[in-house]
Amino acid sequence: MTQAQTSDRPRIRLKPKANARGLRHGFPWVYANDIVTDRRTRKIAPGALAILEDDKRTPIALVAVNPTSKIMCRVLDRQLDAQLDSNWFEARLRRALDLRERLFDAPFYRLVHAEADGFPGVIIDRFGDACVIQPNAAWVEATLDLLTDALVKVTGATTVLKNASGRTRGLEGLDDISLTLCGAKPESPLPVPMNGATYMADLMGGQKTGLFYDQRPNHAFAARLVSPGAQVLDVFSHVGGFGLAMLAGGAAQAVAVDGSAAALDLAAAGAKLSGFGDRFQTRQGDAFDVLTQLNAESARFDIVICDPPAFAPSKQALDAGLRAYERVARLAAPLVKPGGYLGLCSCSHAADLTRFRDACARGIGRAGCQAQMIHTGFAGPDHPQLPQLAESGYLKAVFYRL
Repeated sequence: MTQAQTSDRPRIRLKPKANARGLRHGFPWVYANDIVTDRRTRKIAPGALAILEDDKRTPIALVAVNPTSKIMCRVLDRQLDAQLDSNWFEARLRRALDLRERLFDAPFYRLVHAEADGFPGVIIDRFGDACVIQPNAAWVEATLDLLTDALVKVTGATTVLKNASGRTRGLEGLDDISLTLCGAKPESPLPVPMNGATYMADLMGGQKTGLFYDQRPNHAFAARLVSPGAQVLDVFSHVGGFGLAMLAGGAAQAVAVDGSAAALDLAAAGAKLSGFGDRFQTRQGDAFDVLTQLNAESARFDIVICDPPAFAPSKQALDAGLRAYERVARLAAPLVKPGGYLGLCSCSHAADLTRFRDACARGIGRAGCQAQMIHTGFAGPDHPQLPQLAESGYLKAVFYRL
């Protein structure tokens, strides 16, 4: 791209008190209240490219703009003359693929983890020959054809799906229409091998992209805690996450609890395909209600894992979310046999590790239980963190011996 072409791009200017240093040091977002917003800026089309300048008009980065979003600019490239063509997409995808191929023997992983992989607002999960894209920002919606073509070229995928269920799409002013971008939509859930078990992933009808890869190392740690004859409980299990991994680790019996009958059906199908369907039970219902019922039944388990949805998805929801995490711990702890193990998880980026652990400790204490904290886990390495963006380190898993 020539200098003349670069100069044709609109300019976005920071206010004097905005954190230009942080942006120069790698922070990837610019909030609307940090930008000098005039009539010209408001007319920029969502997803268009612009040059971000500091308050002295010194260029900082090439950004994607969405005047309708609180995150008004997302940093795409430090090269001001970068062109978002097929070469740009392919280079970034190859870099992301190289990491995953070093980490995993089979093509089942998160291929692109948004900002940390240089694709702000973009999630891509890979399921063998199929890839699912969550385009959660306006800029990638506008370049989806380029991304799809590059993805097929780099990975050899024969099916590419667009999942439009992401909560942030609404904040970006985007639709909720999921599509088949390439190939044929899978007619049935796909089997995914992980930690010695087989999980069933519904790529279009399930939650998110169909499976949560981020918990893989925490599933493996829970499986290490299993002793012969162990009875285990997996609450908020989705398609069997922790329960199937612990059965693969030798548990005698696993009970999975979830509010979704469809998710539990997939979990049971995965257990059967894994060869331990006779050791797997499901219990559908509100998790808090089921935990209360199990306590009333004086049920006890060797290992209890609770992996709830994001109770604190924003700062505004933080206090209520922390109370919910405390309640989970209070209800779950009494279900653990003496000397057994309790795993508590949070995928709320607004609840940092310290606050989450404090809430868990309060809940365990209120249940009248004593605990040793033995391990803290995070998302797997196919979910890399951008050091400058705390939100990219959203997942926490804390394990206790009671």
